[in-house]
Amino acid sequence: MRIGIVCPYSWDVPGGVQFHIRDLAEHLLRRGHQVSVLAPSDDDTPLPPYVVSAGRAVPVPYNGSVARLNFGFLSAARVRRWVHDGDFDVLHIHEPATPSLALLTCWAAQGPIVATFHTSNPRSRAMIAAYPILQPALEKISARIAVSEYARRTLVEHLGGDAVVIPNGVDVGFFARAEPEPAWQGGTIGFIGRIDEPRKGLPVLMRALPRILKELPGTRVLIAGRGDTDEALEHLPDEGLRDRVEFLGMVSDEDKARLLRSVDLYVAPNTGGESFGIILVEALSASAPVLASDLDAFAQVLDGGEAGALFPAGDADALAAEAVRLLGDRERLAELRARGERHVRRFDWDTVGADILAVYETVADGAASVAPDERTGLRARFGLARD
Repeated sequence: MRIGIVCPYSWDVPGGVQFHIRDLAEHLLRRGHQVSVLAPSDDDTPLPPYVVSAGRAVPVPYNGSVARLNFGFLSAARVRRWVHDGDFDVLHIHEPATPSLALLTCWAAQGPIVATFHTSNPRSRAMIAAYPILQPALEKISARIAVSEYARRTLVEHLGGDAVVIPNGVDVGFFARAEPEPAWQGGTIGFIGRIDEPRKGLPVLMRALPRILKELPGTRVLIAGRGDTDEALEHLPDEGLRDRVEFLGMVSDEDKARLLRSVDLYVAPNTGGESFGIILVEALSASAPVLASDLDAFAQVLDGGEAGALFPAGDADALAAEAVRLLGDRERLAELRARGERHVRRFDWDTVGADILAVYETVADGAASVAPDERTGLRARFGLARD
């Protein structure tokens, strides 16, 4: 198939959506499909051969974070040219409700369109207010995918319609095969994320650290991600404890996998705005025991607490108590590793990619090739039902 994928966020600043699109594109290419990805990027950004730049993006506050988006007349012209030149069998647009390349592509495209919704925001007044503008574009979508039940709920409540839930995928084997780094082993807690973005929860972990170190003084915290390290340490009041925190900066995919394979416990203290939790799946793939805040999306990924431990979001005392309990109980850690390794198989790209391809094939074949009595069931399955 000739598949066009639209990334709404800048390729220069990696995030969960960009990683998902990258891994999906490479999975499809390995299976012999022709894939082109349209994404914002700076002129000097090195791009994979399957990515086409739509020009520079600008930072826009969105869903508790700052998203780098591309929108405007020049962008619209680039979208139209890419759609025309690609002659795609199916277009896969991510986050079509954002003011980005995704929405521009919805307006410009004809033919089968699959849309994936990543956002979970139960109180988005902006999305509700924008619905009259979005509606003509959204009506062109042939099938809808949500990456989690929480993202599906946001879609239903704000934009109407429905979606099939297909989670983000991970190359489980890549993380499972990684070699641990000896320097990162031995009483270590891991954190990966943008350290100066409050909703990623690093301040909660820093507030929990004094109690953890009081009970387990040999513990270290390894932090990977971009951001102001001095600002992060402001949440750790005792300067004598700061030497137990090591900032690794941005790490490669290979070093991320090695880090997750090395730590005794991976902590995800996020406080909100998460629709899935790809880092949790990556940690489970690397056999890292996981302790995460009890956000709906995280609880879903961790099978309600069966594949990883949960604590009340934002509660530093609860995080500290659970971390101390887990780090002091090797049998419990081993149990979490074993459960996580079994649970994570459902997120492997062999499974997730096959589900996405089934959606592509359904919309590309077209309703004309489907018997009338089958059409209703297929449309309901893939969120195609019309009011």
